[in-house]
Amino acid sequence: MPPEEEHRVEVHLDKLLAERGLTLTELAERVGLTLANLSILKNGRARAIRFSTLTALCDVLRCQPGDLFTVREPVA
Repeated sequence: MPPEEEHRVEVHLDKLLAERGLTLTELAERVGLTLANLSILKNGRARAIRFSTLTALCDVLRCQPGDLFTVREPVA
């Protein structure tokens, strides 16, 4: 099996939390995730996200999925 390619998705939770005056702990409680799992997502180490989790994040943060994530251009 070939090694997994590094993903290029950037997560913008820090920016959104700062703009809304929330801590990661508060967000975890409001969304219903463990702090550990939310931290994995925030640090870009998550391999997937459920639509229900994405919806909950967007509801709590009053944002759209595109506010949470962007995709970096590939390095040539």
